[in-house]
Parts: sequence; C-alpha cells; structure tokens
Amino acid sequence: MNLQALAIVLERRGYPASCYTCGGQMSSGSFMVSLAENHLIRFLVSDYGITWTEMRDDRELMKLEGAEAISQLQELANLVKNSVPPCESPKVVTKRV
Repeated sequence: MNLQALAIVLERRGYPASCYTCGGQMSSGSFMVSLAENHLIRFLVSDYGITWTEMRDDRELMKLEGAEAISQLQELANLVKNSVPPCESPKVVTKRV
C-alpha cells in the first residue's frame, strides 16, 4: 500500500490529508487525514512500531498498534478504492477496542 497515493486520492476527494517519510531509507513515516471537523486519523510507522490513532476534538478515541493498525489502514484504503463519496458526509468504519 502506498500511503502517499492514499493521501493524494483523499485530498482529491476533499479530505485534507498528508503523508511524510523520513530517514535515509524512508523507514519511518506519518499519514494523517481529517475526516470531518475535529476528526483526525494518524497512522505512524517508526522504529518503535506502527500505530493508528483516531482523535476527535483533540481527544484520543482509539489507538491500535501493529497488525491491528495495518488492518485499520487497509479498511480505509478499501473504502477509498470502493469509492467513498466526497467529503459531504464522510464515514469510516472503525473498530473500538
């Protein structure tokens, strides 16, 4: 999965998104998307692990790590691939732990 491509597609559909990589071998990266007013998702890959964090009104709603984080990102990518409607009423399926 290409995080940069996912960010570009979401941006084109009206969702503010960004993707950054860092490190000599680009082994670390950050992907963020704003799904609605004060609703943010962050996917972080680093030497310390992989995390998916969902926040609303600056409060952490859900944090997943490792395989669960990757699975959640894949769900978002599948929604985009299966044509999530533009930003008027975005919906993302999330798992509560």
